[in-house]
Amino acid sequence: MTVFSVHHKTMYRYKRPIRPGLHQLLFRPRDSFDQRLLECRLNVIPEPAEVRWIHDVFGNCLTLVDFSTMCELLEFETFIRLEHTPENAPDFRIEDYARSHPFSYSEDEAPDLAAYISRQHPHDVEVEEWLAKFVRMDTSQPTGQLLMTLNEAIAEGFSYEQRMSRGTQSPGETLNHLQGTCRDFALLMMEAARYLGFAARFVTGYVYVPGRDGPLRLGGGSTHAWCQIYVPGSGWVEFDPTNGIVGNRDLIRVGVARTPAQAIPLSGSYWGDGEDELGMEVMINVKTTDDSMGKAP
Repeated sequence: MTVFSVHHKTMYRYKRPIRPGLHQLLFRPRDSFDQRLLECRLNVIPEPAEVRWIHDVFGNCLTLVDFSTMCELLEFETFIRLEHTPENAPDFRIEDYARSHPFSYSEDEAPDLAAYISRQHPHDVEVEEWLAKFVRMDTSQPTGQLLMTLNEAIAEGFSYEQRMSRGTQSPGETLNHLQGTCRDFALLMMEAARYLGFAARFVTGYVYVPGRDGPLRLGGGSTHAWCQIYVPGSGWVEFDPTNGIVGNRDLIRVGVARTPAQAIPLSGSYWGDGEDELGMEVMINVKTTDDSMGKAP
């Protein structure tokens, strides 16, 4: 078992005092069998008029922060600490009917998965053209192998770039540029998987970047994004096409959603002029310490 700690600070600076509007944060990790929250703190400058917590339609924990004062500096600082149980290798325990692709989800699950199968960018024909290069649509193939091939094709065939501008590229743009951010790669894999009939959803969180002696991990120093594919018998399986990871190793899951736009780590508004903005600074540090609790003697 590993204990991760994440320190995340975001600062907005302005030329003259502005009044912040309602801000929404998605930073509290989802408790599950593979990660358990130990500590969660939030500090905000200036002092908020109200802080409240809600669960969204996906079961994510959202923090809503409202203000009643003017400021030239707006700062959000979060700290989380959690126990994390990594998977050493993907464990595809797949139901017999879904071992080979194509297949159809069971009647019990299909209605609930329908929204996650529906494509967000159905007119991006580049997705089908790209899939045709390495997926035989007229041939049955092992489901687990197909998904791993898709994950590896993105990890090995595209260049990673950090982009500070808001939003996510369409899959067509990512395929045309052959580069993108982790959010872009997650969306590309989701849309490709959905075209193949899989249910897919977007995941936002953090990635732990080991030291020099460990494997290279892209996307460190910022929030990270990947996706989950629903595999009968295994449930929602993590796929990080940016790093070629299958399973949860080095990944700290914070929120899940049907589309990237529904899983923004921090969003909000302010009363003032657009030219008042001086910029944004983000600092993220993910650390780990080995923890012996829960281990057999």
